[in-house]
Amino acid sequence: MNSKKQANRSPKQTSDKKSAPAPKKAEAHQAADSERIQKVLARGGVGSRREIERWIDEGRLKLNGETVTLGTRLKTGDHLLINGRVVHWEKFTQQPTRVLLYHKPTGEVVTRRDPEGRPVIFTQLPKLETGRWIAVGRLDINTSGLLLATNNGELANRLMHPSTEVEREYAVRILGEVPDATLEKLKQGVELEDGMAKFNDIRFAGGEGANKWYYVTVSEGRNRLVRRLWESQQVTVSRLMRVRYGPIVLPERLKAHSFYELNDKELDLLFEFAGLERESSVPAMAASPKAKPNRHKPKRS
Repeated sequence: MNSKKQANRSPKQTSDKKSAPAPKKAEAHQAADSERIQKVLARGGVGSRREIERWIDEGRLKLNGETVTLGTRLKTGDHLLINGRVVHWEKFTQQPTRVLLYHKPTGEVVTRRDPEGRPVIFTQLPKLETGRWIAVGRLDINTSGLLLATNNGELANRLMHPSTEVEREYAVRILGEVPDATLEKLKQGVELEDGMAKFNDIRFAGGEGANKWYYVTVSEGRNRLVRRLWESQQVTVSRLMRVRYGPIVLPERLKAHSFYELNDKELDLLFEFAGLERESSVPAMAASPKAKPNRHKPKRS
């Protein structure tokens, strides 16, 4: 009789064991169908991951009526608010990263709106269906040359963050002769109002008469740093152009007011340089105009 009871129980026990993994599958499916809020919003260009995490700490995000905490994940159907405004985050999940190389002319400002009515760089860029263009660093109104713009906030933040120490190279036209001792001092470091600064490298690039060209490199993005370094030694800068940002070089044939979009292979290299994993590759849109990233040579004058 005991054996009969055991026989009656065994099918039920076997069935229970087979059905046990079902909840785990559901949990795995839910995890695969969700992403952390800061990752999704950073991809959409709303802000960097660190900025969004700060907003979360400040209680500025609400998900389905509840205040968001760090670690919260987004899943299909979720209703998200930032500062009381609806965010259509679903579009960000399928948005491929785009990066533009823009040749900024002097006279344009790197801002979305200028109270003085000066031309802004964002009006020169193609429109995005979702998200927004984020400028990687800035160039002041009197500086021309290479400016990167991307719709990927996380990539932009990584390329701008001081800890990354991305090297920037500039072509500088100065007035008059510069003694070797001054050049050496600029490489050793000088005290500015916001701390010590220096050029990583200075190379003479020729010139005739009063105008001389130099290539200089820095690993900081402080405001007007290149100009301030030269001016600290009473050297007048008459023209300043950025020709490289990290591994990206201003294409020689790219005219002012024009942009070039990185292709799929170039994006892979940029993500690798930034130490980030790229989303699934999507063919980049046609660049306008086409240009090869050859080293830019400044015009002599």
